[in-house]
Amino acid sequence: MTDIAPEDHLRADLYNYLGVMLAGPPDAILLEQTAALGGDDSDLGRAIAGLARVARVTKPAAARTEFNALFIGLGRGELLPYASYYLTGFLNEKPLARLRADMNRLGIQRAPNVFEPEDNIASLMEMMGGMIVGRFGRPATLEQQQTFHATHIAPWAAHFFTDLEGAKASVLYASLGSAGRAFMEIEREAFRLTAA
Repeated sequence: MTDIAPEDHLRADLYNYLGVMLAGPPDAILLEQTAALGGDDSDLGRAIAGLARVARVTKPAAARTEFNALFIGLGRGELLPYASYYLTGFLNEKPLARLRADMNRLGIQRAPNVFEPEDNIASLMEMMGGMIVGRFGRPATLEQQQTFHATHIAPWAAHFFTDLEGAKASVLYASLGSAGRAFMEIEREAFRLTAA
């Protein structure tokens, strides 16, 4: 069995948390857990502390309304959280096909109750978290993580999180966008240093 470093567990936890928050509106329990988060003086720590402050005053109904305005809307939400859209301007394009091929190669299967294209930001965050801790088999090597991140996350996720920070409907999700953007910057720099 492969030992996973504590910092990698923390990375996986943050990826999974972002995935859960972006997959659907948080319920009272998730808002309470978010409100209990603490941060340090780093950019990411300050963003998480800010997210916790906003979560303390957010009710589930308000979070649901915000989520719907951002991602569902009448016809479509304010943001389209898909790699294909961010990279090509259209849904269901080559980035999705590449992702499906990589998912097949890595043994990652689409959840039977999920009907959105797999290249949505929530799914990608959960895939990365699962790869780190071995949810899809053996934990992914750092090289496998780096390749997946460089191919499917790095080209657009920071841009998406920046858009989430500035979206008109964003309040709780603006804070989540700040945390996501800061985390993507850390991941990009960490992978760059390990490749050097």
